[in-house]
Amino acid sequence: MEIKISGGIVRRAFGGIDAPMTPVAIQARTIANLLPLMCQRFGATIVHNEDDRYTGIQFDTKAGTVVLEMPRANESFRLVHELIEPEEKSGRTHKVIYQIPQLYNANGIALMTSEFLRSRGFLA
Repeated sequence: MEIKISGGIVRRAFGGIDAPMTPVAIQARTIANLLPLMCQRFGATIVHNEDDRYTGIQFDTKAGTVVLEMPRANESFRLVHELIEPEEKSGRTHKVIYQIPQLYNANGIALMTSEFLRSRGFLA
């Protein structure tokens, strides 16, 4: 499944109809298709967030939401843990928990992501 966030509104993006066809979006779809079943069971969703300017794969784990953000320019892939703050702070904290260099292919990124999430207890 793909979702698109724009102006604080979350909408479902349908495959070939209104989903972005940028190289980053295509790369996210390729990696998502190569993820092991273990990751797909935890709701691997492709997210096109125009507000925060990223495209990534979101996993709803037992420890909260984790997003594999696609790289911009010469940066690396980032696994970001989104933590919900208490009500008085109102918001989310984003913590980078792992970075994967761009020298791996899509299959390598998918396997490294799933192994990191499994070995750290995010997937159970």
